[in-house]
Amino acid sequence: MLIMGSTSFSPSLSLSPSLSPHSSKFPNPNPNLFLRSHSSFTPLTLRSNQTRYRFKKLPSSNAPNFLVAASGKAEPLKVIISGAPASGKGTQCELITQKYGLVHIAAGDLLRAEVAAASENGKLAKEYMEKGELVPNEIVVMMVKERLLQPDSQQRGWLLDGYPRSSSQAAALEDYGIRPDLFILLDVSEDILVERVVGRRLDPLTGKIYHLKYSPPENDEIASRLTQRFDDTEEKVKLRLRTHHQNVDAVLSVYKDITVKVNGNEAKEHVFAQINAALTHVGEQRKLNSGSLAA
Repeated sequence: MLIMGSTSFSPSLSLSPSLSPHSSKFPNPNPNLFLRSHSSFTPLTLRSNQTRYRFKKLPSSNAPNFLVAASGKAEPLKVIISGAPASGKGTQCELITQKYGLVHIAAGDLLRAEVAAASENGKLAKEYMEKGELVPNEIVVMMVKERLLQPDSQQRGWLLDGYPRSSSQAAALEDYGIRPDLFILLDVSEDILVERVVGRRLDPLTGKIYHLKYSPPENDEIASRLTQRFDDTEEKVKLRLRTHHQNVDAVLSVYKDITVKVNGNEAKEHVFAQINAALTHVGEQRKLNSGSLAA
């Protein structure tokens, strides 16, 4: 697993402490310098203006291997991102899709769209939803599979948001030959998650979300009409977090060799810097592999 926080990528890559991504000027690595596979990795320094990044191999027999079968043209990225409620996952999805042009696919949104479109899968799902029952995994997996195989996803690559949520769902995707290049896990401490959730407020008039500490309302008039979701309490959010952690642990058993654990306690810019570094690493390996094959 690659651990990406304030000082390191581990166990296979390390970012030296003096080169922390906490800098607000965290640049993109030089696209002309490529990282090698961990099996033949040598220290490599990436320079950009004032910031210097030095990657080195750390000894590990279980280091993740992000190499992808080389072809004449590098295939688009395929990414899964997971994070607890209030982990900032939605914000990071926006930043990733803006930079990399990936098709953003959230299972919940996809389910609602399929039902609204009265597709075959949507009709099946609606039968369960009208009875107040959970939609079976088989139906949701089929929806996700068909969306991932659409031309735009195949041409631009995809970002699968918050799915799969169980080892059985992950195994079903594997059975269909669907596997990401990278599994991004936003790791945020429980205290911070609880604070983020409990402080959220909704303006029922505009639909805008505020936070009493981090994004307070502009004036007293707005503040007076803000409401709190019934499940945005400390007790209920802790129950949701417990369920989330159980689900993630199960999914990690399938994707442990391609997982990047990102420190999500930081500001959104710093979190994205970690994600961007990991995606750049994967992309440059692909380019290197493609170039080797062409040569």
